[in-house]
Formats: sequence, structure tokens, C-alpha cells
Amino acid sequence: MEKWLDDVMPVLGIEHDCIISKQGDITLAYKVTLPEIFTLSDNEYESFHQAWVKAIKVLPKHSILHKQDWFIDSKYKPDFGGKDDSFLSRSSERFFNERPFLNHSCYIFLTKKPKGRKDGSSLFSNLLRKSIVPEQTLNHTLVQDFMDSCGQFKQILEDSGFVKMTRLRDDDIYSHKRKMGILERYCFLAEEEDNFIVKDLQFAGDKIQIGGQHCQLFTLGDAADLPSLCGSRINYDKYSTDKTKFSIGFASTLGQLLPCNHIYNQYVFIEDAQKTIQKMESKRLRLQSLSAYSRENSISRDATNDFLNEAIGDQRQPIKAHYNLLVWTEDPDKLKDLKNMVSSALAQMDAVAKLETFGAPQIYWAGIPGNEADFPMNDCFDSFTEQAACFFNLETGYRTSLSPVGIRLGDRQTGKPIHVDISDEPMKLGICTNRNKFILGPSGSGKSFYTNHMVRSYYEQGTHIVLVDVGHSYKGLCDMVNGYYFTYEENNPIKFNPFFIGEGDSLDTEKKESIKTLLLALWKKDDEEFKRSEYVALSNAIQLYFEKLDKDLTLFPCFDTFYEFLKEDFVKVLQGDKVKDRDFDINNFLYVLRPYYKGGEFDYLLNAHENLNLLTERLIVFELDNIKDHPILFPVVTIIIMEVFINKMRKLKGIRKMILIEEAWKALMKEGFAEYIKYLFKTVRKFFGEAIVVTQEIEDIISSQVVKQAIVNNSDCKILLDQSKYQNKFDAIQELLGLTDKEKALVLSVNKANDPLRKYKEVFISLGGMLSKVYRTEVSPEEYYAYTTEQTEKVKVAEYAARFGSIEKGIAALVADQKSNN
Repeated sequence: MEKWLDDVMPVLGIEHDCIISKQGDITLAYKVTLPEIFTLSDNEYESFHQAWVKAIKVLPKHSILHKQDWFIDSKYKPDFGGKDDSFLSRSSERFFNERPFLNHSCYIFLTKKPKGRKDGSSLFSNLLRKSIVPEQTLNHTLVQDFMDSCGQFKQILEDSGFVKMTRLRDDDIYSHKRKMGILERYCFLAEEEDNFIVKDLQFAGDKIQIGGQHCQLFTLGDAADLPSLCGSRINYDKYSTDKTKFSIGFASTLGQLLPCNHIYNQYVFIEDAQKTIQKMESKRLRLQSLSAYSRENSISRDATNDFLNEAIGDQRQPIKAHYNLLVWTEDPDKLKDLKNMVSSALAQMDAVAKLETFGAPQIYWAGIPGNEADFPMNDCFDSFTEQAACFFNLETGYRTSLSPVGIRLGDRQTGKPIHVDISDEPMKLGICTNRNKFILGPSGSGKSFYTNHMVRSYYEQGTHIVLVDVGHSYKGLCDMVNGYYFTYEENNPIKFNPFFIGEGDSLDTEKKESIKTLLLALWKKDDEEFKRSEYVALSNAIQLYFEKLDKDLTLFPCFDTFYEFLKEDFVKVLQGDKVKDRDFDINNFLYVLRPYYKGGEFDYLLNAHENLNLLTERLIVFELDNIKDHPILFPVVTIIIMEVFINKMRKLKGIRKMILIEEAWKALMKEGFAEYIKYLFKTVRKFFGEAIVVTQEIEDIISSQVVKQAIVNNSDCKILLDQSKYQNKFDAIQELLGLTDKEKALVLSVNKANDPLRKYKEVFISLGGMLSKVYRTEVSPEEYYAYTTEQTEKVKVAEYAARFGSIEKGIAALVADQKSNN
């Protein structure tokens, strides 16, 4: 027998953002934002659970809490609209195109039944009967009292800090302008809100079919099917170790961890507690009378007695509860697979799946928002609020940030691309007080790979980046973006020109001080002192030299012309001022600096004629591998690095700056550079900058007492890669970095259960110790070859780049060849 949906629809209308049923029930609807999965600790789960218990207790009697979680199989839709998209950005969008993931949305419906309303049952569903609105529904005072209770419910949950609730308005509840509201979306199981398609509903025997979607309904409505123990959380063995237990919500296996289209409905019915206890007392007396005839009656009597003792002795709130899973697929042959998946998910909770047959239509129908009061109460069980709240789904999937700044990482479950802001957003939210980052990861953990990815993201967002590297990890990326790459080779030695003043730069105090520091480092050893008179003489020499440059435009600013100025002009100035050798020994100064003048051993070092305007260059890599032990070159290069970044820091107003020191620990052993790092980490925040240190071993940081506390204490963002080899001695790392036990469990879960079909590494990110997550670092093949540090792959990229004329074309051809070979 066919019926029009309008004729049997239980909703009478929507007034003042409330759903009014034909039975007179009033329902308020909310959209709920839940915490992200894999981010809560044991204590946080317990606090969240207690918040639910407190919130439910403020609801009046004869009210219903209906929590409805939607989980829809979705696919990532790429965005190719950006005009400034780079080669690597476009490659990433293509790589993640149609990546499957589970899209979650959560709703809460709070319903108040009118007094004297008959409970729903399997036999008397409003799917089969009509009614007239009771008079109490029109009573403004009673309606307002209920709405006040709902406001308290919302406030308690939001005050917990775990939940955000947004009241659904008329347009959200009911359809308009070809966009589906929550009512039609549920009736037609619409997977997208803007996909307005009317479908037939068929209830035939034990089957529910909505359009082309074949549905099954699984219920937890009988106490016998429930687990013997429940709590706010359970251990997630995939991410647990011998040292740590990884927590997820008790019902997470029915939510984000169940990879199919499904709706998880959770009902709590708040009845008159006194009447419930009276009924239970009557039941206990009956069972007491019959206990002699049956052991089953005796056991039931004891269970009822325990329930009454707990209700009265512990002041527990008795309620009725029901939970069900509605799963669907367009392929009826997959229904068996779905049943197995649901059974397995419930088994992990130690519960038994019951496939609902003839009662399924009534239970499905009661799930329509606003029709909760017509739920068949014979499918509920008696419980307490504390136990009922254990079965709530507490988590959602990873959310993407709307910030324009950040890095593309992957959702831990599926690898769905998400945008993560680890610089500005945490500052705005008060989670962090600085943008500095500390990155720790042993060899092979994907540390340089992640860092390359982060640097590329920040570069494309307009950041000026100075990199100090040992190991040529950033050569590919630097070539890709045409950055400056300073490295030492016999046929192409490293060259600088600290005397050159480029466009946008000026001879200010900072510039003079950096040149003086450089000259003193070349002249004096670490253990030699310099006099005040020598400092004044150098200041005068620099000032007079630049005055001469202004007058004589044929002179090129470099160390050669400065040396000639000292030898020819400044000697006369000293003689005229009668400066004695003990105050400033010009001959000794010229002799010691002679190797840097033309014809000397290091005449190339300070006389560069190209790569001069470092202030405006956005990516500068200093590769120190070949000079890290050189007694002359290394100190000079470190001073140049200091000068370059401080110059950017102070002169580039409103532009993000980043300095990243990767494995340059020889530099950190030098006292002067260590003091510079200490200064940098404390002050870079004031200049819209961030300082980042990358290391393989925690001992590298510990060994430098000057740097240890400066870096750790002033790096609010801590990034750790696979630490599994250190899990037995991780306590020392935890103490030094100030990680919580929750963060320890997250760090040790990294790469514990990676998808074997995909190539990626996981990374742990902690922001201010308040927000911690593990993400995937999964990239396209093109990005992989741009970042790779494997020698054989780097050689292959270089060969293709030479053959096709550029690194972009070379990588594109290499990836195309690999795809054709596979």
C-alpha cells in the first residue's frame, strides 16, 4: 500500500526555530562540533563524559535527548582555481583527487513531550496514525521553561571546552532554495545537503529501501546485548605500546572508525524518576514472589534490587536508553559485508549486534528530527545517565583550518588533505606565545622530508626563509624555486659581499655593527681581547669608506676596495690623528686580513659580484657541509648568516621571516653563534618571524647548555617524528621537552599502524602543550622527488632536469616514465 509522505509525515510545522510534531512534541535542534579523534587523553575523556552526565540532568522529565551522528563516504575534491598555484601545488591536488574519507556531522535534538502523551511502541507508531496538537504545546510558559533547560544543557556542554553547539534555524531544518534541510536529508538519506532528490521509501518485510539505497538497521535496545562493563574510553591497541595505552572513546568503533555510510542514533529518555522507581519496586516484589520457581527470576530479582540500591543510594538518575546504527549501500551484494563490519565494530565494545527486522520501520521513522517522542519504548532498556553517556560518539574527523597560512598535511585515518596552521592561528587563540619550532627526528624518520614540505609551503605563502644546512637536503627545493644556494666547492667556492648595499637596504647601525663583527672575527682569535680604541678605529674606517663610495661611483663596494682604502687613505687619517700602534695597529690588521685581499688564499670569500641583494631574496640556503670544520671559513659564514637574517628581521616590515637551522650543530658549539641563537629565539617573535631548529639526537641540544633552555623554552611548537627506537628511554626526552603523558602516548603511536598500501610517514605536532595531534606527511610523486634526500634519486632527478631543461620538466618526465613503467 502506497502513501504520500506528506500524509504520514509526523512533523506539523516549524515555528520560531522549533519543530512541532503532530502529537504536540516540541523539539530544538543543534549542530554540534565535537573534538577530533585521537586527540583526547584518559582524563579528558572522563571530563567529557561527566559533562554529558551533568548536562542531561538539567533536562526536565518527559524530555528526550536524541544525538544523531552522520558518517558519509566522501571523496576529496581538488581546487585548481588558484592563479598562483605552483607546479608542486597542482601536483598535490591531482594526487589527492577523489581520496576517500568519512565526512561526519553531528546533531542533537532535544524534545519535550506534552503531559499525558502516550508512549510510542512498535504497534502504535505515528507512521500508522494521526493526532491533534495537545493544548500544552500552545502554553508559552511551559515552552519557555523547556527552552531555558535546553539553554542550560548547551551551556554546560560548551563550558566543558570540548563541544560547540549551534542552534539550527528554520532554514536549516526545512528545505529552501533547492537546498535540503535536516528533515528531508534524513528521510531521503541525502549524502549532500545541496543534492535535492526526492526518493521512494519502501518498508517491505525486514527491508528498508530508500531510493536506490539498501539499508540495514542494527540496534542496541536490549540490556542482554550490552557489554558487561562500559566507560568513557577504551584502549586502541593499534596505537598502544608496552609503555603507553592509547585511548579512544568507548563508542568510537561505531563512529569515525566504521568506514561505511551510516547514521548512529543515540537516545536518552528522561522519565519521571519516582514513577520509574515505583515500577521497579513492584517488579522486584513480583520477582521475589517467583524467585523460588526459577533461578532466572532470582537473578532478575537481584539485578533489579541492585538497580534500586544504586538509584536511591548513589542518587543516580534512572533513564531509558536506545542506540541504533542505520547503514546503507547502493549495492545489495555488499549488505553482508556491512553486517560483518558492524558486528566486528560492536564486538570491539563487547556488545552483540542485533539486526532489526519487523520493528525497523518504526525505529527508522522515530529517527526523523522532531519525532523522537514516538520512539517504540519496547525497544529501550533501563539504565542510568552515567552508563548511557558511555555509548555516545564523542569524536569527529580532523578539521581543516581556514587560515591562509600553514602547511598541507593528511588526516591520520585516510590521508585526506587538511590545511594546518602551526604559526598564526595558535597565536590568535592564545595557545602559543611565539612561532618558534623545534623539530626532532632520528635518521630515516622523514625529518628532512617534512621540513622540505613545510619550507615549500611557507615560501609559496610569501615568507622570507634563511636555511642553514649540513647534508644538501634542500638543493632540489632551492633549484625548484630559484633560490640562492651558498655552498663550498673547489671549482666554485662560497662567496659573499658584506659591503654591498642593495635596493631597499641602507648603511645603518645594524649594517655597520655586522661589518665590524666580521672584521674583528677575521682579525682576532676567540681568546684574544680587542680594545675600545680598536673598535672606534674600525667604526671610523667603515664610515669613511662608505663616504668615499658615495663620492666615487666607479668604486665597487667589496673587501678589495675596502682593503685598498685602509692601506692608502685610512693610514694617512691615523697618522694625522697621531694614533699610536698600541691603540690601533694598522699594520698588524692589514697583515692578518691580507689573505682575503685579491691574490690571497681566500680572496674569493668577501668579494662576490653576484647574489648580492640578499635582503630581497626569499629563499637562501647556506650549505655548510664542506666547511663545518674549517677554522677560517666557518666563523665568517656564521657571521654572514647572522647579518643576513637580522637584516631581514629588522627591515622587512609586515613580512613573515623564518630561519631554519638543520643539523648545523658544529655552529651551535661555537659560543658566539650559540648566543646569537639564544637572542634569536627570544626576540624573533617581535619581528613577525620564527626560528626553527632541526636535530636528529636530543643529546645535541643537551650538550649545549647555552642553547638547551633557550630553544626548548622558547619553542611553543614542538614537532617530533618516529621515536620508536627511543621508546624505552623516552622519559628523558619527555622531561626535557615538557611533554604531557597524553603527548607521550601520541608520540609513541607515530607510524604504529600505517596503511601498507600508501607511502607516507607520520608526524607529531604539539602547540603550546595544549593542542597535540599526529598527522600524515603524504605527498605527490612530484613533491617526493623535489624533497628526496636519497642519493640515487637525487642523481636521477638531476639527470632528467639536465635532459629536459629545468627541474620542473625533469621531475614531470620522471614521474610520467615511472607511471608508464608501472
